[in-house]
Amino acid sequence: MNLRREMKTFLRTVIGRAYPRVIGMRREKSWMLFEVLLPLLQVAAFVYIYQAIGAPPEFTGFVVLGGAMTAYWMNVLWSMASQLYWEKETGNLELYIIAPTSRMAILIGMAAGGIMTTTIRAVGVLTLGVLIFRVPMEVTDVPALVGVFLLTLVALYGLGMLLASLFLLWGRQAWHLANLLQEPVFLVSGFYFPVRALGFLVALGASIVPITLGLDAMRQLLFPQMMEGFRFLPVGTQLGALAVQAVVFLFLAHRALRYFEDRARREGRLTLRGL
Repeated sequence: MNLRREMKTFLRTVIGRAYPRVIGMRREKSWMLFEVLLPLLQVAAFVYIYQAIGAPPEFTGFVVLGGAMTAYWMNVLWSMASQLYWEKETGNLELYIIAPTSRMAILIGMAAGGIMTTTIRAVGVLTLGVLIFRVPMEVTDVPALVGVFLLTLVALYGLGMLLASLFLLWGRQAWHLANLLQEPVFLVSGFYFPVRALGFLVALGASIVPITLGLDAMRQLLFPQMMEGFRFLPVGTQLGALAVQAVVFLFLAHRALRYFEDRARREGRLTLRGL
């Protein structure tokens, strides 16, 4: 009976925390227009560069797919990793700590709401990019493509949950850390080109960010012929790596949240500096 009550509370917390992000999208419809059109301008810049140098049309597809996936990384950085720090600054974090529910459920709700709203932006960028630039795609394995996409999101938002605790630990440096992780990850994760172009060792190091493996695997499934000479790892290997990352990041996020919760209740402060 207690387990059933706890599960019910857990699910209600997830839904309650996801609700503001979903309903906010409906109330501010103009945001969706800007969040689709502005990223599309950046995608167009890279597309025209590839077209100007006579690159194969598949490279346009690399850019459009990468441009769509940037929405998820930005959401993880600014709406997941930085969220607990911002909640502390606005005085809400104490309410999360004393609330009779799981802190993990709060973060999962944030992730679920973020995924729903960000997916609309990503689909908009991808759809417009494909239609405007006439991207040639060849879907070779739909179940594998769906599996790669879902595992990428689980692992990526698991990383976001872990970073949320670490950003809280680092206090006022959270804003600078989010900025620091934005553009370098765009480069080393291969958002606008195959990551193998940076070399195997660099690509291996960049794989700590799940979107690196996810992007490479999705490109292999959508552009199989062109990716023959650019693939980083086989799709099956990347699926396994993403599954491992999802479990590891979620476990570490849970441990980090427990650590901060115990310390907050024991010491009455939420960061090592007491900020």
